[in-house]
Parts: sequence; C-alpha cells; structure tokens
Amino acid sequence: RGCRSPGEPRALFALPSARGPLPAPRWPVECEVIKEAIEHIEWVPPEPEPFCQPTGHKWVPAGSGEEQGTVVYHLNPVPPGSCFTRARAGGAPGPLSSPAATLEGLQDTTLLFESRFESGNLQKAVKVGPYEYVLTLRPDLYTAKHTQWFYFRVQNTRKDAVYRFTIANLAKPKSLYGEGMRPLLYSQQDARSRGIGWRRVGAEVRYYRGGGGEEPAAFCLSWSTCFPHDGDTCFFAHSYPYTYSDLQRYLRAVVGDPVRSRYCAVRALCRSLAGNTVYLLTITGPAGGAAKRAVVLSARAHPGESGGSWAMRGFLDFVLSAAPDAQLLRRLFVFKVVPMLNPDGVVVGNSRCSLAGRDPNRAYKTGCRGSFPAVWHLRAMVERLLAEREVVLYCDFHGHSRKNNVFMYGCNGGRASAAPRLRERVFPLMLSKNAPDKFSFPSCKFKVQKSKEGTGRVVMWRMGIANSYTMEAAFGGSTLGGRNSHFTVEDLKSLGYHLCDTLLDFCDPNPVKFQRCLAEVDALLRQRLGSGRSWSDVPTSDLESSTSGSNSSVSDG
Repeated sequence: RGCRSPGEPRALFALPSARGPLPAPRWPVECEVIKEAIEHIEWVPPEPEPFCQPTGHKWVPAGSGEEQGTVVYHLNPVPPGSCFTRARAGGAPGPLSSPAATLEGLQDTTLLFESRFESGNLQKAVKVGPYEYVLTLRPDLYTAKHTQWFYFRVQNTRKDAVYRFTIANLAKPKSLYGEGMRPLLYSQQDARSRGIGWRRVGAEVRYYRGGGGEEPAAFCLSWSTCFPHDGDTCFFAHSYPYTYSDLQRYLRAVVGDPVRSRYCAVRALCRSLAGNTVYLLTITGPAGGAAKRAVVLSARAHPGESGGSWAMRGFLDFVLSAAPDAQLLRRLFVFKVVPMLNPDGVVVGNSRCSLAGRDPNRAYKTGCRGSFPAVWHLRAMVERLLAEREVVLYCDFHGHSRKNNVFMYGCNGGRASAAPRLRERVFPLMLSKNAPDKFSFPSCKFKVQKSKEGTGRVVMWRMGIANSYTMEAAFGGSTLGGRNSHFTVEDLKSLGYHLCDTLLDFCDPNPVKFQRCLAEVDALLRQRLGSGRSWSDVPTSDLESSTSGSNSSVSDG
C-alpha cells in the first residue's frame, strides 16, 4: 500500500486529469451502490437561519414505537465482527436488491427511502403513522457504534402533510440539536426551478434518551417538517455533504487551470485501504526555495465532520486566488495540504472511523502503515519536512457536535516561564479577532490529555511543531457578535480565508500584533490568577481554567 515520496507521482494512482471521467470511488464489496450520481448545488440563504427554541435533552415522546410499524426500507447490515477484506469501483457486484417498499398505487403516500450513494447513511425506516417514520442509522462499517452522521433521500413527498421523523439510535448523550440546531433539507425541484439548495428545517426538534433499557443507551433526534412540493425528490443531512467525488471535481478544475496548476501540485500521498487515492497538495510560489517556512493542513480524518471540507475549500479557494495576500502567502510559505485524510470513511458514510474500524485521529502515535496508510504517510511526510525547514503551523480541521462557534485545541508547552507557555495561545486569539462573529477564544483549550496522545495535533507538537491545532467548527452555528444562527457553507468557507489572514498577522515581520496578543493573554491570566504568584508557581491546570471557558465538553477531534 506504500507510495513514493510526495514529489513523485506514480501512474498506478488515480489522479484527476483535466479531461475524461473522474476516477470512480472504490467501495467495500459488501456495499450496494445505486448508479445515479448525486450532486447538489451550492447556495447561501439570503437571510440568517436562526436556531429554533432550545428544548434541552429531557423529553419522553408520546406516539408509536418502531415495533408497531411497517418496515419500508431496510439495508442488510454488515455482519457483526466482520472486517474489511476487499473493495471495487461501484461496490457490490451483481444486481441491486430492493430495500424500499413498493407503492400500491397513486394514493399510497409512503415515502421511498434511499441511502446507497456516496456518503449516504440510513439503515432502516419504519412507518409508524400515515406521515410518521422511525429511522435507524448504520453504525460505522465494521463497528457497532459511532452513529451520528445521516444523509438520505426520500421520494413520493406530499406538500400539505406534516411529517415527523425520529432517528432512534444516535450515540451521543448531548447534541446541539438540544440547543436549537435544526437538520438540513434539500429539494431537487427547488434546486432546479428556483436555485435553492440546502436549508435548515424542522419544528419541535427534540434530542432525548431513548425509552429502551439497552446498554449503551441510544439517543433520539425527532423533528417535524413539511415538504415544499408534491412528488419531489428530497434529501436530509446532518451537515452540508462534501463527498470524495466533490473533492475530485474540485481538484480536476485546479489541475486543468493553467494559472492555478503552476503553483499547486496535486500528487498522491498514498492509497487508502479500499484503494482510493489520498491526495497531497503542495502549494507555493516559484521564489524563496529552502528559506521558506512550511504550513501543514488536513481535514476529514472524521468523515462525518463535513464542515471541515468546506473550511478547507475556503482555504484552497483563497490561497490559489490572484488576491495580493494569496500571492504573498505563496511567496512566504510552502503549504502541504491533505484535504481528505479518510476518503473511505467519507465514501461509505461513516461518522468517525476508517475501514480499519477505528478512529484515525487516535492513530498518529502508534498506527501502522497497513491499517492507517494516510496517517502513517502524513506523519512520515511531516518528519521529512521538519528535517529541511521550519513548520510554523499544523492545523487539522474537524467538526463539533456539542459546542457552538469555532474554536481550537492546542498544546500547552508546560514550561516554567510565562511567555513560552502562552505563545501557543496567540494564533487562536488572533483568529478570534479576525473572525469575531464565529471564533470563540474562551472555548479554546490547550491541555494535553492522556486520551489525546494519539491525535494529530499532539503527535505533531511532540515532533516539534509548537503551533499545532485541531480547529473545531460547530455543526450548529454562531452565538457571537449578535448572531444566533446556523453556519452556512459560506461561513464555513470563510474560516479558510480567516486562517490565511491570521497566518500573515502571526508571521508579520513587524511583531506589534503578536506582542499585543501575547500581552493580552498574559493580562487575562494575571487578572484571573491574582497578584503575588510567580509563573513557576502556576500549574498547567490553572492556566487552562484561566484562559478557557467553563464548558468541559470533550473534543470531537
């Protein structure tokens, strides 16, 4: 499964050419895949989409359970205890099964469900009332857990009915759905006739513990909604989908652009377990050579955190543009970018794992090349990079399901004097000043917990990258700067631009901004800790509680 160094492309890797069809995603042979290509238009709503009234997490539903209903969609589950063996383009060979109900005439109002497409996830649908359905998600492949991401299609809609959907097997006890977040709907008719894309929908959105006594406990997401048209094809999703094919389309456009392709080399870092290409982009201008410092960025270690891909898209759009600041960035830095670390997980609609059935963002320390090729090759590439130049920043893009806004997890230096212990806080503070309506510095944390030793940010920090971060973008939205609304695709893309802007501030030869931010963090700490204590007396835990908010939610990253 190995590959040559990132500078040496090899013919066996499927790289996107400017012409011809895209390389087809490779699926495990257990997965059935429909032939239709699913694509969505990009759209930003003209008005902010506010959160709905928070319902908290305590609620016992009235209404029918799954056992009283009729199964109208059911995919065969992957047998428990099985593991990945082989993959092929297009998934399972042979004719497709028919997991959806058959309509019994024009008067039959049963919805027709489908999820056998890229990034889709829905295992089962049970009709428990004329317009009410209980849904079950598919766990990450070759595991029995990690149910969070959902993305599925419904057909045979009725415009004047109020539908209620309940996803009954979610894994997490807390969710932003309990804080006012709403799911996403896409109407194909609205996209074609009115240019409208993904939008937030749902009334009576509730997130609560399921009634069964099973262990581990299952949690439920329930919402009511109306469809905009009769006979429409619609999709629901947890977050704005961004598939492996979306990435390949984007990279094909870059490769085919005579300007952008001059300073963006698209290569194969390696192949995934299923044989999908893990892409490595090297972005830099012609001048500067060995004197340039490096920046390493990655996204989609966790496939269900699709907002990371939109932030990465925004970064790439800007750094590859003709803007003066983009030209300056390419003149100053070499960017090494892995836009999709876990393409297999993205293809099959996993929430967290690769086809190894484990979390790749816990594998940077001990993960072997055979089980986690992308993580292994990324780490090896960074080791080579550090041998030849300084790496000024590493940032891995993630999504967060329990805290709103955008924030970072960094690594506390643990050194005795004040300045080195605070320097890792400067970049996030600068970013909060450049994106005050999205980025929350008080939500940032810098403690290195034992359970996070295998994450990208901790391992890269221990390798010598002082400014090593996980950037978390909420699945919900922003509560800052007068906002109380969901993030749009444009909001997420803007994070990539703000990262570029902050990098220039952080590395400005004039150190005024850096020193001002360092002094601000220092003053904040002194104010919280009180006078009369020297820095050598202050344990890391005090530093942590003094510069972070009180929310102790564990990182999704």
